[in-house]
Amino acid sequence: MITYRKMTPVDVEAVYAIELATFPAPWTLDSFHYEMRENQFAHYLIAEDASGIIGFCGMWLVIDAAQITNVAVVERMRGRKIGEALMREAMRVAREADMDTMSLEVRVTNEVAQNLYRKLGFQDGGIRKGYYTDNGEDALVMWVNLNE
Repeated sequence: MITYRKMTPVDVEAVYAIELATFPAPWTLDSFHYEMRENQFAHYLIAEDASGIIGFCGMWLVIDAAQITNVAVVERMRGRKIGEALMREAMRVAREADMDTMSLEVRVTNEVAQNLYRKLGFQDGGIRKGYYTDNGEDALVMWVNLNE
């Protein structure tokens, strides 16, 4: 059984391991510690099963807008709708916090993620040229109105 909960500082090492294994330009361990201990806008969710943490979703809740920072699921658990469940939970939390919109950046080549976001009601908002530092790839900005 998979459960979803708010991330705590104790979870940072496990989340960082998933980050390292997932992204070509991962956040640093210090970044995650900062998010948990000092960033008042940060809210992270965890997916876990009997084996431990298997995914996470981070967002910043600022004024009336939620910004997704990162979403990742361990490779062995991909394709089981865990990322979708994390995003749905993030959207629920954002609505409860009275956020009006949610946005994110996704690689222009990541059609799997784009399709998931569109399934959840996200729309294309524009392109951020050279957004990704590892290869200079553009990011597609996507957003959704949380009140519809």
